[in-house]
Order: sequence, then structure tokens, then C-alpha cells
Amino acid sequence: MTATLAPPADDTPAASPPVDKSTERVRRMFGAIAGRYDLMNRLMTGGLDVLWRRRISRADLGAGPALDCCTGTGDLAFSLKTRRPDLRVVGADFTHQMLTEATRKDRRGEIAWVEGDGEALPFADGAFTAVSVGFGLRNVADTRRGLAEFHRVLAPGGVLLILETSRPTNPLLSPLFKLYFLGVVPRLGRWAAGNPESAYDYLPASAAVFPDGEELCDLFREAGFTECTYKPLGFGAATFYTARKP
Repeated sequence: MTATLAPPADDTPAASPPVDKSTERVRRMFGAIAGRYDLMNRLMTGGLDVLWRRRISRADLGAGPALDCCTGTGDLAFSLKTRRPDLRVVGADFTHQMLTEATRKDRRGEIAWVEGDGEALPFADGAFTAVSVGFGLRNVADTRRGLAEFHRVLAPGGVLLILETSRPTNPLLSPLFKLYFLGVVPRLGRWAAGNPESAYDYLPASAAVFPDGEELCDLFREAGFTECTYKPLGFGAATFYTARKP
């Protein structure tokens, strides 16, 4: 009798399931947590996100106007305006509830708030000397299309400023970060934001598969940007990118 041998075990790690970044899902998730979005940002980063946004605001923004895309509740737009009171700042987001919160915070009416999708911005070509995005590029359904739009609305010589989550590479910190991001953040979100659409499960899942460092700079170059630089922040938990439209 001939024995039937079982096929060899496949030791190849299973691929991560794709993250649903559809426009309607992301809009719904962030609409559900708009009222506690600022609180969650402070809790998750220990307040470091405020310092990181200030770092962006110190960049050369040109003569203006400046666009803060995926503005959320407007924290980065406010930081830009505080740093440059003379600068005209526009904050754009596709989630109505987020813009409602931003408008509520803008007691002086200093910033123009526009409801618009990062993949199809309602602005003319070359309208801005700076475009910033704080922790929002990862949420644009088609990253390449979003970058192409940022390139389109920037004037020649304009600067792109991106603050985004990234993955620490330090062998000691990486496992701790993964434990915190995958284990603590979702629970914190469910507790503090009461989040029915699982936005804080989506956050670590989307960050885990989003390009960072030189890989993200390659996408900037593909979109037509030059002079891409990046600086890890918070031991690599976030990264600040700059690039320029020729």
C-alpha cells in the first residue's frame, strides 16, 4: 500500500486583510467621533500631537493662501494661523460634523472652512503656496489621486507639508508601540469616544499598511513633487514630510 503524504505546511505569513478606506465609510466613522476627536488625539499621543502641529506651522508657508486639507476639527489650521496671523488659511474636510466642530472653535471667524474631498478639491489650479495635511493622508481612499490634487492646487514653488503616523524601527520600541497601537488605542477609543463605527480599530489597521519614510516620498515624487525630506517624531510614531512643487 502506498502512503498518501500530506502537502507540506505553508509557513508563509498570511497577508493582512485589506483596509476598507471607502469614502462613505471613512466619512461615517469620523462623523461619529467628531465631538471627542480632539480629546482622543490628546489621550493617544499624550499631547504630543499639539507640539507636532506647531512644528509644521514653523515651516516656510510662502505668501499664502495656505490650505489645510483633511483638516478635521481644524487644529493644524489654527496652528498655521497662530504662527502667521497675516496668512489666509483655508481648512477643508469631507466630513460635515468635523467642520461643524472646527467652526465652533473658530470664534473669531479667522479661517475659511470648506467641505471638500481630498481626491477632488474645489479649488483652482495653483491656488495655494502651501498645502498641509495632519494625520489625514492615510484616510484618503486613493493616495495617489490625493497627492495629484495637492500638486494641482499648489502654485509653482509651493510646499507640501504632511504629518502622518509611522512605524518605529527601533527593535526595543517597535514591539511596545505595536502593543499600544493595536491593543490599547482601540479600547481607549471605544471607552472615550463611544465609537460605533470602530474608527479606533481602523486607525491602527490603516497605519499598519500605509507607506512611510522613503516609500511615501516615492509616491510624492511620482505625483510630481521634488525635494522630499522626512523627519521621524515621537521615536518614529509619527513622521513630518516636506516636498515642493517645481
